[in-house]
Amino acid sequence: MQHDEMSFWDHLEELRWTLFRSFLALFLFAVGFFAFMRGEYGIFHHVIMAPTRGDFITYQIFCKVGSYFSFLNEFCDASFEIKLINIKLATQFFTHMTTSFWLAVVLAFPYLMFEIWKFISPALYENEKKNVRWVFLFGTVMFFIGCAVGYFMVFPMCLRFLATYQISAAITEQVSLDSYMDNFLLLIFIMGIVFEMPLLSWLLSQLGLLRKAFFHKYRRHAIVGLLVAAAFITPSADPFTLAIVFIPLYALYELSAFFVKPSPKEEDEEEEMLQEA
Repeated sequence: MQHDEMSFWDHLEELRWTLFRSFLALFLFAVGFFAFMRGEYGIFHHVIMAPTRGDFITYQIFCKVGSYFSFLNEFCDASFEIKLINIKLATQFFTHMTTSFWLAVVLAFPYLMFEIWKFISPALYENEKKNVRWVFLFGTVMFFIGCAVGYFMVFPMCLRFLATYQISAAITEQVSLDSYMDNFLLLIFIMGIVFEMPLLSWLLSQLGLLRKAFFHKYRRHAIVGLLVAAAFITPSADPFTLAIVFIPLYALYELSAFFVKPSPKEEDEEEEMLQEA
């Protein structure tokens, strides 16, 4: 720890400045996104609404892959487009504000993690600082990877399926702005959180609440569960889109198992195996 112990009021003052800098960063990011959100060339049209059009990059990639293997032809429909409707007077304005805020949270995430690290680091020993520094970096990278998977893979798949699903030809499909944004933000943030699973597993392992034996014991159950989850996310019939979602989820499971400590019994067995080898 530090040689000069901080008093309670010093900690409180440091916390106050940490919160102030964090909220200021969020505010500045939100103002920047708010300024560039509107218009034909704005963020909302070119980024947020990009999955509603047939020229979205994910659809183009799937179309090219499908042309080589004679499947995924539905992604080659360039005329695909989902028109959003707005039925409440103030929805567009509030969507403008909330979208700017949530994008600010995502982009400011590394800085927010840095502020948390700077606040707690004085209370740690040198060896603990090294471990926690890598934990924060790893958690930040995994969060961004999860959000990217949600934006480029999970949300477009769900959108195309749900927007084109028809229980009766007599029903006209109209997607509201509220519904679109709720699903957009929910799925992307959920994937960002899901990709923190290895970090959460490591923390539980450090607390002695999770061991490697758990992952070995329930691997078959996990594979079935993840296949079901991938099937819900990509309800199309081809195995390619199913695998595209299942493989990252299963990789997360194995990565989580890698970061978890083995039980003392497992450690002894590993040592015996190494000695025999």
